[in-house]
Amino acid sequence: MTPTKIAVRPARAHVARVAGARRRLHRLRQRAEAGMTTAEYAVGIMAACTFALVLLGVVRSDAVRGALAGLVQSALGIAG
Repeated sequence: MTPTKIAVRPARAHVARVAGARRRLHRLRQRAEAGMTTAEYAVGIMAACTFALVLLGVVRSDAVRGALAGLVQSALGIAG
């Protein structure tokens, strides 16, 4: 006797339920990732603002002011 292969096909209702579940899962994943871009932009903006504040503090320090003033005076002295 040779074994007989029986093709098992899922019921159409089952296939429709699985397809519907996949669509719902896809929509949920899209919604979950939609807020990620907003959060990433917020973190990027906070990092840029922090860097700007640190840079402003460095530029306003007496050592940097003196160095910039000396650089400008030497440039004007050479040009003038």
